[in-house]
Amino acid sequence: MRIYTVGGAVRDELLGLPVQDRDYVVVGATPQDMVAQGYRPVGRDFPVFLHPRSHEEYALARTERKAGKGYKGFQVHAAPDVTLEEDLARRDLTINAMARDEAGTLIDPYNGEADLRAGVLRHVSSAFVEDPVRILRVARFAARFGFRIAEETLALMGEMVVNGEVDALVPERVWQELSRGLMEAKPSRMFDALRACGALAKILPEVDRLFGVPQPPLHHPEVDTGAHVMMVVDRAAEKEAPLAVRFAALAHDLGKGATPAEEWPRHHGHEARGVELLGPLCQRLRVPVECRDLALLAARYHGDIHRAFELRAATVLKILAEADAFRRPERFLDLLAVCECDFQGREGYRERPYPQADFFRAALAAALGVDAGAVARACRDPAAIGERVYEARLAALSSWREEAASQPG
Repeated sequence: MRIYTVGGAVRDELLGLPVQDRDYVVVGATPQDMVAQGYRPVGRDFPVFLHPRSHEEYALARTERKAGKGYKGFQVHAAPDVTLEEDLARRDLTINAMARDEAGTLIDPYNGEADLRAGVLRHVSSAFVEDPVRILRVARFAARFGFRIAEETLALMGEMVVNGEVDALVPERVWQELSRGLMEAKPSRMFDALRACGALAKILPEVDRLFGVPQPPLHHPEVDTGAHVMMVVDRAAEKEAPLAVRFAALAHDLGKGATPAEEWPRHHGHEARGVELLGPLCQRLRVPVECRDLALLAARYHGDIHRAFELRAATVLKILAEADAFRRPERFLDLLAVCECDFQGREGYRERPYPQADFFRAALAAALGVDAGAVARACRDPAAIGERVYEARLAALSSWREEAASQPG
């Protein structure tokens, strides 16, 4: 019985990165051997055990054989005669197919260390094509490390798309990988990789069709809508925004992909079209509610928020009310963060200030300054409470705007 540290822990140590989790492979043991030594079985699809003291996961060395469509269509063989090299051979990339023995010696049968030094994402074997999740994982690693994808690996990814393997992906797994990729330092690299192999058109056609759609150069020097959206997502990552903000940044301009070509480069009404597209997209990928709701708000209101200084007090109040800012002020602040990323995610705009966010933050504070409870108690007609609260908030916003306009500068 021999134990090896494998996978990401070995890779990250070689990169000098902190190791979050350690995975172990056990060679030469049976499930009975593991239980006899105090390990607790937890694996459902293949033999995995928890260490009796550290509670870390130890998996028996195994091989896999494709037996059906999708990432679950495998038959697993785990036995004492399965070698470490055979176990590593089933892994996706060479940089993830390295191991260390208990003495710390590096075991690298597929030249992962060389690819790590060269910054290359390369598949281990032709079995790569058997698991469509690997397309998403490679794209995510491109976002994390900034490595290039080997030409032969990108070709295999393209074959998987053409052969329909991507169509077998379950929504939960797609969202899991996309959300993790969105949280990397440069998420646009993930979408670049998915576009390069044709997978983006299958997984997120609403985003894929944004590329090649022009915008007015006066407001968008980068012109291409897809390029703009990638800049917005990367700007959200630079600001270390939470997942909901990053997803909303990705989805805020989906409606431009549905603008009739004869109307280009203008996109009148793209906000409403974006809302229509977002509902089915979020349902299809099982997007969490908090991500979906913020994305819908961003799609609907980002244009209005950009025009903050042109809006009447009644319109500002309407936006605050419809965005549920009085009950969910933190989410409204996230909406402003998305709009700021949208503004700065343009060529030459990255460091420009976005005073519209300050405007709406101050407007929200002014409206929240109204004691709705006191207004309600002073109202003799219960049916009129809502109208009286609205009037008080509108008066507060109007007063705030007049005072702000009178300030020097």
